[in-house]
Amino acid sequence: MPKTSSRPGGARHDGRRPDQLRPFSFTPGIAPHAAGSVLAKCGRTQVICAVTIEENVPRWMKEQQVPGGWITAEYSMLPYSTLGRKPRDITKGRLDGRSTEIQRLIGRSVRAAVDLRALGPRTICIDCDVLAADGGTRTTAITGTYVALELAVKHLRSAGLLTGPSPITTPFAAISVGVVGGQPLLDLDYVEDKDAATDMNVVMTARGQFIEVQASGEESTFSPKEFAALIALATDGIKKLSALQRAALK
Repeated sequence: MPKTSSRPGGARHDGRRPDQLRPFSFTPGIAPHAAGSVLAKCGRTQVICAVTIEENVPRWMKEQQVPGGWITAEYSMLPYSTLGRKPRDITKGRLDGRSTEIQRLIGRSVRAAVDLRALGPRTICIDCDVLAADGGTRTTAITGTYVALELAVKHLRSAGLLTGPSPITTPFAAISVGVVGGQPLLDLDYVEDKDAATDMNVVMTARGQFIEVQASGEESTFSPKEFAALIALATDGIKKLSALQRAALK
């Protein structure tokens, strides 16, 4: 039997259309000591994205005389973010594989959209902390990070530490898509994600350029036609998220 979380007539378990995002919002300034921060909410998923700035670069950049700056990211799920308590990584003495994968994804995504030379000899540190998880934590983190990063650049400008063009070369956002019960869906929540036959995370610029696509068949395969349908859904979703980002920054 195909996995499904949809109701008859195409409605999803929460009443959304297949191409409909969950309610998405940004609350800027959630971390007052950060250069830029935002609480990003996607349905019941909530992620704090904060940017701090260090006026130095990693030692390897100094030793290799690499010009410009650097961007690094950390991601964690707080113990109370899930139904059952999730132990902190520090209690295990190491990051779990999933957290490592996600924070590397966040770092790659941001570096793809930033001119590191224009950033100058400084390091941008991105921290994404999940307050509540209901699917889409990595994509919510990336989408919120863009808003926090713009606020941090504004802070650098107001402090006189950054002049010239913005080092952010393009807005960016991320969204999940998947095939559930034979139907392509946009922005999967946990109920849909755990039953998805195909799962995909897409990071894109507001101009429609891809930064990263993560796709896998969950105990299943998917066709080129299904892949194209998922990409189309993701592209439309990114456009909607970009509009919400612009509104939040105004």
